[in-house]
Amino acid sequence: MKRITLYLVRHGQTFFNRYNRMQGWSDSPLTPKGIADANRAGQALAKVNFAQAYSSDRSRAMDTAKIILHKNFYLDTPYSITPHFREEFYGYFEGEDSPKAWYMAGASHDAKTFQEIITNYSLDASKDFMKAADPFHDAEDAAEYWSRVGKGFKQLRAECSDGDKVLLVSHGTTIRSIVGKFGHGQFDVTVSPMNGSISKVLLTDTDVTVESYNQLTL
Repeated sequence: MKRITLYLVRHGQTFFNRYNRMQGWSDSPLTPKGIADANRAGQALAKVNFAQAYSSDRSRAMDTAKIILHKNFYLDTPYSITPHFREEFYGYFEGEDSPKAWYMAGASHDAKTFQEIITNYSLDASKDFMKAADPFHDAEDAAEYWSRVGKGFKQLRAECSDGDKVLLVSHGTTIRSIVGKFGHGQFDVTVSPMNGSISKVLLTDTDVTVESYNQLTL
């Protein structure tokens, strides 16, 4: 049975992060702090000999991955881009002020903030509420979201070998959704992963196990 260790890193801070705007499939550049976040993650991971590196196909993740790999002691790590580990898609609410968007998604469920939605319901419910509130219904619901991420895990299982250490640069809600689903309640996913933070996940042929969440060092 394959055992693949994923070092799951959240991209550095972006301008949409700084302005607290919805940033799913839309994008914005890394801020100076975001570049520093990526450099810090790169320093923490510098001595890890990655067999493969991946990032989502959003520029904030790609730029973060390139900074991390540039600081790595092993300079020949193969790097691939995958759309399967993008952030959740927020449809009509892309680029919207985050508190306003989550109020519109959750208010009819007596949950006026994202924190209230995931505390009183769940992360998957937040996806379903967002799609229901989207007048175009383009936002991903939980089923659509997990179908996409499931393809990502299938890709990693197919392309990586037993014992591989793999860098995967992804996004805040995607990381905590994975940790929430597979962490069996051991980690507090009401707390967002920090920009540039590291979470470790063990991927086997049949299972996903979360080993750590939201760390700045190994």
